[in-house]
Amino acid sequence: MPSLSRRQFVHALSGAAALAGLSRSAHGADYPSRPIRLVHPYGAGGAGDQIGRPWVDKMSSLLGPTFVDYIGGAGGAIGTAAVAREAPDGYSLLLGNGSTQVIIPLTTANPGYSVDDFRAIYRLISTALVFAVHPSLPVTNLRELIAYAKANPGKLSYGTPGIATGNHLVGESFKQQAGALDIVHVPYRGMSQAANDLVSGQISLIIGVMSVQLKELGEAGKVRLLAVTTEKRLSGAPEIPTAVESGMPDLRYEGWFGIFAPRRTDDAIIDRIAQATRLAMSDPTLLASYRAQGLEPDSDSSPDKFQRIVEATTASLAPVIKSIGLSKL
Repeated sequence: MPSLSRRQFVHALSGAAALAGLSRSAHGADYPSRPIRLVHPYGAGGAGDQIGRPWVDKMSSLLGPTFVDYIGGAGGAIGTAAVAREAPDGYSLLLGNGSTQVIIPLTTANPGYSVDDFRAIYRLISTALVFAVHPSLPVTNLRELIAYAKANPGKLSYGTPGIATGNHLVGESFKQQAGALDIVHVPYRGMSQAANDLVSGQISLIIGVMSVQLKELGEAGKVRLLAVTTEKRLSGAPEIPTAVESGMPDLRYEGWFGIFAPRRTDDAIIDRIAQATRLAMSDPTLLASYRAQGLEPDSDSSPDKFQRIVEATTASLAPVIKSIGLSKL
């Protein structure tokens, strides 16, 4: 375990006062009494790091010393499985997402854990996927994209950051809902290369996570952003219509990152972490930092609300996964 800095311990002392108003039960009265570990199931850097680290900083000042432990590998499965095996005492938590909590359990025969091994605590942020095309493609919205694909079967391809990602599943769902479109999936190792190939014209369509970078490329005219997959327009990009508005009422998908604990963690501990997180998510500076990355912070989450989101994501993606033959590879 890495040593904790003097600053972290000062934060821990100030955190005791900050949380004085939060409810405690007899079971959770002494929690936490030692450092809390947030397992990030990927390597350092990337979107997950930019989401988890601000939460860790806030918890260090609200609950007590908190640190990130990077356990990458197998697309997030190794770190997630490691948390599933930990004691349900609130000292080992997971920064999970739709891939680790839904897609991997649905598509992998032996990932080392199941969705039932965890309790949802709080959704930190949601992300939208966006359909982006090269400006040379003669389409300005999803309806025109569908018409073009039908008139030119097999000529279009779409890029994603890989097979069985949320991006891929949304792409296949789009094809099915639009009438079995003949559009080829091109999996990349990451979204950056896919976006670069879109800008250069090597590929004509990508389905990517909406980000500041993609928004800036759209504003510069280097790509054309057709629609986002959220139910409502994004506060940071209100000019982009939703897929629902574009005539596809069932094409809805939100990615998310949030905090999870091992299944048998006591209710009092779950509630304490959730209350502390809710307090952290009322900080305008933290919210602004998330929004600056193109993320939508959730200031009104809870264990029950987040669990329903996980279940809804599972219900939405499971049929698509089965239909394209990705179940339990």
